[in-house]
Amino acid sequence: MRANSQSAVRLTLTMCVAEVLSMTGFAAYTALLPQIQREWALSNSSAGLISGVYFAGYMAAVPILTSLTDRIDSRRVYLWACVISSVGAAGFALFAQGLWSALLFQFLIGFGLGGTYMPGLKNLTDHLEGSAQSRATAFYTASFGIGSSISIAVCGKLGAVFGWQWAFIFGTVGPLLAAALVNLAMPKGMTHPEHIAPPALLDFRPVLENRATRAYILGYAAHNYELFGQRSWMVAFLVFSASLQPADSPMLWSAATLAAIINMLGPVMSVSGNELAIRFGRQRVIFTFMTLSGLTACVLGFTAALPWLLVFLLMCVHYGLMLGDSAALTSGAIASAPPGLRGASMAIYSLIGFSAAFLAPLVFGVVLDLAGGNKNTVAWGFAFASIGIFGALSPLARWLHARGPV
Repeated sequence: MRANSQSAVRLTLTMCVAEVLSMTGFAAYTALLPQIQREWALSNSSAGLISGVYFAGYMAAVPILTSLTDRIDSRRVYLWACVISSVGAAGFALFAQGLWSALLFQFLIGFGLGGTYMPGLKNLTDHLEGSAQSRATAFYTASFGIGSSISIAVCGKLGAVFGWQWAFIFGTVGPLLAAALVNLAMPKGMTHPEHIAPPALLDFRPVLENRATRAYILGYAAHNYELFGQRSWMVAFLVFSASLQPADSPMLWSAATLAAIINMLGPVMSVSGNELAIRFGRQRVIFTFMTLSGLTACVLGFTAALPWLLVFLLMCVHYGLMLGDSAALTSGAIASAPPGLRGASMAIYSLIGFSAAFLAPLVFGVVLDLAGGNKNTVAWGFAFASIGIFGALSPLARWLHARGPV
């Protein structure tokens, strides 16, 4: 049963609040990366690996858990994923003592996200259609930015005042609240029609044979590679920039607070970009934002020694451009998928997108090490360029797509 406009607002608000709650532990490690890296004497590559393994957990969960929503109630998937995320955060707080233990618990937190983000969106969009579905998708994906901002700000503050363990305690509570909210306030998710046999659970060939969906999948991979590479190293870059400032011009806020402010641009730009896509066409808007953000990333790291306010503004511009195509990509992928394959389409869309998210922090850290280390401005420049390259080359991808099958 499709929702009316009033119900659509209620359902969208419920899922957005749940998404924010489920993400309280999302940036616990990222916000405290400099502190944990010093305490555990981690190399940049190891620190980047811990950031990236979060998305490895996501990748392990999403093809199975999101595809299952074509077969069982998505709320059940959401519930158990929240529990796993909470267990991972609690384990990090209580037992993590170095690289290997951190990898395990970050993996579990990411696994939890794999069972909440896309299954939650599937549950929401199952009850909507047309422009209401597109706008709900925009607000839901924008809530990811709100959740990450709150996680960065609160975890950064808790870590600075009480120790990094308390940031992960904060990440333990939110997913449990999200599970309760979704299972009490959301209607049952729609499953595959009984008279049509669904494909095998992990058979994504019907999805990948859909040329329109395939294009959005590739675009989302490029988007996530740049976005999560930047998110994972944002606080560390701001700390480095602060170290280059004259003694008489200190930063007015902590790096974690500045990163949270930057993240708050995400929801505004995501929703605005989707509205532009509805009006001017998805492909035009997506490629415009993707190209501009990629080019900006290729120069951003070289600006570390500029006045901190200018560096902050440049990071705001870059982040806003990156998020301008976010909701348009996701709503396009959902709209292009047959209803009976929506869960599978969202699963492979998210799997490939977050595979890129897994690689980006690690590649960023490796480039940073190879180019001179995290005390070298040129090294930061090359590291940022390593995540911006695909966006900068997106006009070539658009040209190839227009010429024939991709």
